[in-house]
Amino acid sequence: MIATEFPGTGNQCIEIAADWALAKRICIPTDLRPGGFISGPTQFALADAVLWYLTFGAIDRIEPMSLTSELSIRYLRPAIGSVLWARGTLEAAGRRNVVGTVRIWTDDNEHKPSATAQGTYVLPAVPTT
Repeated sequence: MIATEFPGTGNQCIEIAADWALAKRICIPTDLRPGGFISGPTQFALADAVLWYLTFGAIDRIEPMSLTSELSIRYLRPAIGSVLWARGTLEAAGRRNVVGTVRIWTDDNEHKPSATAQGTYVLPAVPTT
């Protein structure tokens, strides 16, 4: 569904469970800032994507029209590497909202987080799938 509905994302859904999701992005030169740091917008986009994937597991269906309601991120250290990872963990799921926390790290940084985020996805009033 992701490849069909959102082909330009560059983010990959690796695994989904009922209360967590794992995603990665293989970084390309346009994702990098001078010095080889993975840009903040690239990390933010992956955090948003993993929360979208997390929503699917939390509601037990793929709902392409679930939308970001809010998302905040805190950058902890430079993200240096070629593969960016994000794990979203479910905090709460209700009839209309899913809330999750995201931990982001690179393959080259001993799994020390480069950023942490928290966000809410809102579900459509009528399911689209």
